[in-house]
Amino acid sequence: MKQRGKPVVVEMRSLPKPRKRPSERVRAEPTAERLRHADGDFERGHNGQITMCDSPLERVFARGVVSEEQYAAAQKYRHHWYHAGLSDRLGTRDLDHVLAHDLFKFTGMARTETQLFHRQRYREAVQAVGKLGSHVLDWTVCREVPLDRIGETLGWTNRAQAYAAAVERLKMALDELCRLWGIGP
Repeated sequence: MKQRGKPVVVEMRSLPKPRKRPSERVRAEPTAERLRHADGDFERGHNGQITMCDSPLERVFARGVVSEEQYAAAQKYRHHWYHAGLSDRLGTRDLDHVLAHDLFKFTGMARTETQLFHRQRYREAVQAVGKLGSHVLDWTVCREVPLDRIGETLGWTNRAQAYAAAVERLKMALDELCRLWGIGP
């Protein structure tokens, strides 16, 4: 005969929550401090992507301080500077590195013909705008240092005067670049 044992108890568990698809995931948002530092200079795309536009060049263009032609000349100047290989290298320190000079790195020399071309165009621009103009352009457009700090390097101690002096030098240099490259009317 069959023996009857204890009754079996079956518990119903809830199903695990479905995972969100990558398109439904919540995007990482900038912190409140980052947005405050940007001072409203950011754009939110149709897909939710946020683009920060808080470099000094972007700010003066958004505020109407420089014209579209001047902005295009500044972008071209930055393009030649970057592709000439003059920007700082991003990297880490190699702790296993032997402290010796590598003769095959070609330090200071252009590695390709394209890099040589961009260096020539960059040098032409520097020569056209002069010493002070190239100083302001390099630090504002290429290295993205705030204009008031550049004005301080020009000798102004008052923040507002330093900003105004740097903006005037920037505009003069950009006008010269527009003439050199034939940008604008």
